[in-house]
Amino acid sequence: MSSISGSPSPSDRYQAAANRTAEAKTYLGSFARSLDFELDDFQREACRSLQEGRGVLVAAPTGAGKTIVGEFAIYLALQRGLKAFYTTPIKALSNQKFSELGAKYGAANVGLLTGDTTINGEAPVVVMTTEVLRNMLYADSETLGDLGFVVMDEVHYLADRFRGAVWEEVIIHLPSEVQVASLSATVSNAEEFGAWLDTVRGDTDVIVSEHRPVPLWQHVMVGRQIVDLFAGDTTFDEIAPAIPDTEVPDISESDEAVEKPRSSFAKRSAASKVRQAVTGPEFEVNPDLLAMARSETRMNASTRFGHAGRSRRRQDRQRDERQTAQRSPVRKASRPQVIDSLNRQGLLPAITFIFSRAGCDAAVAQCAASGLWLTTEREQQLIAQRVDEASHEIPADDLDVLGFWGWRDGLIRGFAAHHAGMLPTFKEVVEKLFADGLVKAVFATETLALGVNMPARCVVLEKLEKFNGEAHVNITAGEYTQLTGRAGRRGIDVEGHAVVLWQPGTDPAAVAGLASRRTYPLNSSFRPTYNMSINLIAQFGRARAREILESSFAQFQADRSVVGLARQVRGREESLAGYAKSMECHLGDFSEYSRLRRELGEAENHAARDHQRARRSRVSDSLTRLIPGDVISVGGGRLAGYAVVLDTDPNAREPRPSILTSDNQLRRLGVHDVDAPVSPVTRIRIPKSFNAKVPKSRRDLAASMRHAVNDDAPRQRRNSRHEDFGLGSRAQDQEQRIADLRRALRAHPCHGCSEREDHARWSERWWKLRKETDGLVRQIQGRTNTIAKTFDRVCDVLSAYGYLETNDDGRVAISPDGQRLRWIYGEKDLLISQSIRQGAINDLDAAELACLASTLVYQAKREDRGLRPKMPTVSLETAVDIVVREWSHLEDTEEQNRLPLTAEPELGLVWPMYKWAKGRHLQDVLNGTDLAAGDFVRWAKQVVDLLDQLAKIPQLDPRIARICREAIDLVRRGVVAYSTVA
Repeated sequence: MSSISGSPSPSDRYQAAANRTAEAKTYLGSFARSLDFELDDFQREACRSLQEGRGVLVAAPTGAGKTIVGEFAIYLALQRGLKAFYTTPIKALSNQKFSELGAKYGAANVGLLTGDTTINGEAPVVVMTTEVLRNMLYADSETLGDLGFVVMDEVHYLADRFRGAVWEEVIIHLPSEVQVASLSATVSNAEEFGAWLDTVRGDTDVIVSEHRPVPLWQHVMVGRQIVDLFAGDTTFDEIAPAIPDTEVPDISESDEAVEKPRSSFAKRSAASKVRQAVTGPEFEVNPDLLAMARSETRMNASTRFGHAGRSRRRQDRQRDERQTAQRSPVRKASRPQVIDSLNRQGLLPAITFIFSRAGCDAAVAQCAASGLWLTTEREQQLIAQRVDEASHEIPADDLDVLGFWGWRDGLIRGFAAHHAGMLPTFKEVVEKLFADGLVKAVFATETLALGVNMPARCVVLEKLEKFNGEAHVNITAGEYTQLTGRAGRRGIDVEGHAVVLWQPGTDPAAVAGLASRRTYPLNSSFRPTYNMSINLIAQFGRARAREILESSFAQFQADRSVVGLARQVRGREESLAGYAKSMECHLGDFSEYSRLRRELGEAENHAARDHQRARRSRVSDSLTRLIPGDVISVGGGRLAGYAVVLDTDPNAREPRPSILTSDNQLRRLGVHDVDAPVSPVTRIRIPKSFNAKVPKSRRDLAASMRHAVNDDAPRQRRNSRHEDFGLGSRAQDQEQRIADLRRALRAHPCHGCSEREDHARWSERWWKLRKETDGLVRQIQGRTNTIAKTFDRVCDVLSAYGYLETNDDGRVAISPDGQRLRWIYGEKDLLISQSIRQGAINDLDAAELACLASTLVYQAKREDRGLRPKMPTVSLETAVDIVVREWSHLEDTEEQNRLPLTAEPELGLVWPMYKWAKGRHLQDVLNGTDLAAGDFVRWAKQVVDLLDQLAKIPQLDPRIARICREAIDLVRRGVVAYSTVA
């Protein structure tokens, strides 16, 4: 019983002391004594769950110390004579964790397994990427013996669209006696995920901590001045408590608020405060920022509307609008000025997130050009020594193309870039120097926030929007939390700081909204793949495999959502009854009249769609018949004018010939670009020396085309609206049905009702709600056994290709080809297997095989995709033709079975890989490409990973397996082979 003052009673104090004494005698007690800091409550609770034999899900902010729980799992395993696996989503994090654990437990006790690195793989503690563990489970590896604990770091990665399924596969297939410690960022549905873990893994405790051990303050940098985002003394913990947004208390005005230490720049003025709703009316955005935003709005409004004159040209108006949109009363600070301001305020080390690789590199160059130095003479000597030691094995010939000297100069000055385009060695050096406090400023893309342990005192966001591969979009509240979570180093910093740079058009309230919400739901991206399905069938049989897949988190979430959908259906059925009563007509059955109206509309729409499909078919046929050298006239649209055909792709699903327009532009012509079939106007000869990438070649060919046609003659325009495009009698039947429906509509009794349109409105509402309700019912049906149904369709595809066979007793067996697929992991698993089956690799040497492998792993950016390049050798050309043909067939099959389509093979890495495999220097390999050195190394390692998979297929011809190993040796050299981890 507690005393009135709230202090513990003597009995409470006695019980707490007894608990501490008992715990001191346990593994947890000895582990805690080995640390130089006190465990937080959430850490102690999670460790206690592991010690008592239960699994745990720990969800806590970045930097809160989740990994201590993982380290305790490792400690328990070693004390009990068991093995522990520590899995991570990315190789960089695996390398980093390997180094940390090796330093703590000794190099002999810690191993590393990634796709391209194997170090001490039979050690009692092994760090690995999650894919490696998945592969071990399917192969029933002997390494799994005596496995007691698996730590799944960054488990929220299972929401990743491309790789997330791997986490669920591992969680489902791990032996039941293995304890799993899942470490996650703060997610809003941790309890739901924990409930699923409890279902598939047994007793699992969910431990959620919203508390940041280092307070995080939010700021905006206006010009070179750092301004607080909120008007009160409000930290991250206070603006985003672990309660619904609508119930946020006013902590900033609480009498019990504890005064926190603040930096010198954070003193506030006594100006009157303006209330601004963020998560509620309790938190105030800094009124100075709101005033700045209003001033900027007024400035732009006066500029925009201050120009008169209707006669101005539209281009001039658009140019002025672009210029005025950038106007602001504040001059934006340059990147060197931002770093200098942070340095003066004592906010370094800092990470500046720039959502562009080129922007990161440019920031380093700008800081160097400005004469900025952040290091002392002693630090410069240490950095130079560390850099030279780390890079001494890199071939001297490659240093220039790697940008080594500029990178080294930036490091010595105290700043560096960090992005996926950098050489892995360079990134590792940056991470270590930053962690040691020698590098003070890092300019990084968002990939740094995805697991790499690089905490800083301050995090800067240049912009609050990024390019997601398709469009520029605003970052989400979850992404903002993930990025700014790097600020504040536990045990080093008293507080962390997040700074958003003021940009023209910045809305302080929107920034405050990002900073005050942590809605980051964890949604499964799981779906059965070909490799997953065939491995499950091999181990458990088809029926049991189907049951196992139904235990996935994806199905768990789908089943939970059905309850809410059923509730919606019941409510809508009640509304439908009311609508039906309101549309009753005294002259006749209005529902029948309404049905006639709908049928008439549908008949008219159907006729229009048939006309469009027929047009598309005729246009497609005409494009298919085109050959290089044909000059065509495109009648309308964005490509209107004359064009010459350069290339056609007979293997494409839809004809899209490459053309050169009369204004020298390279384009692809599709069925959507023309409104009627095209036919050659004339033909011209395309010179053998023509190179589409050379502007002069394009200009010369376009000139030849213009000479071949009479530009002054009007092009024939066809009115496609009145053509039947071969529909014939079908079009006449459709017109007759439409006429019959119109007559029946006019003859119906309800047609003469004075309230007809009022009844019709109720009927339309009824019909719309009926469709929506039926859609909800279909959703309920669709979400029931969703994963199992997808598995059935995958099995149908595997059966169609002969990978699965049905025995006389009705049991499903795996064919020899199916056995080969079990060993192939990747997004193009079935395509790779089919390519091998059709002999694509039979006649290739080692260098050619590496090139072919590149087509099956490389993913080009959309803007980098162009004309199909000529292959380096005839054998490779033949092999690529086989792969492309198999992909086209596979895509058709997947489309018929309503499965996600396998991505098209990419040929953009073939020539660089061929040169590299032939021993050329990196400079020669990258010449003429847009590949960064780091990108090439990353893709080369994936090529090595695929070749290694192929070499280990038991059923593979020994000769081909030998060539795979030779290809690995050709690719894994120089910068591709070098890694500071080894």
